[in-house]
Amino acid sequence: MDDSLYELLTPHLASTSPTTTLSRPRAPEQDATTSRYLNRLTTLSLESLATTETQSLAQSSHSTLLSLQALSNRSHKVFITSADNLSNLRTSIPELTRESRRLQAAIPKLDEEAVQFSTKYSRTAENVALTRRKKAMQLARNVDRLSDILELPTLLSTAVSAAAASGTAGASSSTTYSSALDLYTHIKRLQTLYPDSPLVKDVAVQAEDAMKEMTTNLITSLRAQNLRLAAAMRTVGWLRRVAPELENLHSEGENGSSEGALGALFLTCRLANLVSTLEALDPLRELADQETQRRTRNADKQGGQGQQTERFLKRYIEIFREQSFAIVSLYKNIFIPDQSEPDLATAGLRGLDARAKMASSRQSRPGDPLQCLPSALSTFPMHLVQLLTDTLRTYLPNIQNKTTRESLLTQVLYCAASLGRLGGDFSMILTELTDTEDENEEDSIVYEWEEVMRKHRALAGRLEQLTGGNSTAGSPGGTLRSASPVH
Repeated sequence: MDDSLYELLTPHLASTSPTTTLSRPRAPEQDATTSRYLNRLTTLSLESLATTETQSLAQSSHSTLLSLQALSNRSHKVFITSADNLSNLRTSIPELTRESRRLQAAIPKLDEEAVQFSTKYSRTAENVALTRRKKAMQLARNVDRLSDILELPTLLSTAVSAAAASGTAGASSSTTYSSALDLYTHIKRLQTLYPDSPLVKDVAVQAEDAMKEMTTNLITSLRAQNLRLAAAMRTVGWLRRVAPELENLHSEGENGSSEGALGALFLTCRLANLVSTLEALDPLRELADQETQRRTRNADKQGGQGQQTERFLKRYIEIFREQSFAIVSLYKNIFIPDQSEPDLATAGLRGLDARAKMASSRQSRPGDPLQCLPSALSTFPMHLVQLLTDTLRTYLPNIQNKTTRESLLTQVLYCAASLGRLGGDFSMILTELTDTEDENEEDSIVYEWEEVMRKHRALAGRLEQLTGGNSTAGSPGGTLRSASPVH
């Protein structure tokens, strides 16, 4: 019936005014809305169709139009975009087809590359690229630690330079040198932990250069003027830590105490300081040389000669006495602290037994050219005395005044007694001042020296009787009294 009614109404729908925008409805079998409306028409009466249906349709049309307008106002951008996409749909679909085919063709190549990447960076096999990547990542994670390690040589050099600038006597230098040694110890520990690391090896080489500079500064500080015991002990202690190879050299000190090469180094530095101090007397020495030239040229033996030589020798003996006592005293306090009154004269006797023991160990060290060196202090006083006797032998004949000569010889006697308190009395050595060039004059000097020694022995004996003492050890008379008289 819906189809019949639709056919009946079709001519009227086709005759609609051309100005209308309504299109022809579709057949009921094609549109459910049309079918429902035709079924509704069959339920209405003729009067309703003639009167109310037209108004109902107009009202529904107007309501639908308002809804469409509201929808267009709200969603006009979506409609425009949909229209544009719809217009591009003809070209988009073929392009999508081409791209999908291209992707389908690239899938085997992508799978091949994925398999190759998985094989190349597999953790189950040893891979150079993967190892290099791991090292790079580890380097990135530890960049702060590496930066700290690279700064160690700079910090060490700065500490050494700061300590050298402040000297060894101050507390700041002690702290700075201690910090430098702690840094060097830390670097050596890193070298032990990572022996194959090129970075640590490079840092260790730079640290060794800084330690060489520190060793040079410490050795230079041992030549300083007025070196005190505390500063000397600190410096030697730092040298033992910085250059342990100096202490490991085969050397046998007094009482079997090993001092290595540090003892000889210390005495050499202090001897250099003594020589430089004595060189400050070069102006007086030049005046004394002029008097020597006049004496040898004119053979003038008259009194009143040698005033400049007297000034030179007096100052020379004063410096020699002070410095020689200080050098030996510092050495004993630093390297032989367990001996209260060692005697240098018996050092050789004690060394004989030590040499006998060391001779038995030579077969175990056949390639060592420095086997069993004696203590440096056993020969050092002889070198000091040689400096003094050479000077006396050269310049003492310039002084013709007997009183002046005896005064200088008395000063030398006190110098010998001062060094004798440490076991280095050289008063008897001065009796060997005989020179073949002017034998009579030198014999006169020796005779005067013997007279000075006799006078002091007599004075020491009277002082001992007055004080009632049983010993005069440590005094010039006590030292001289132990020596046999010279005839």
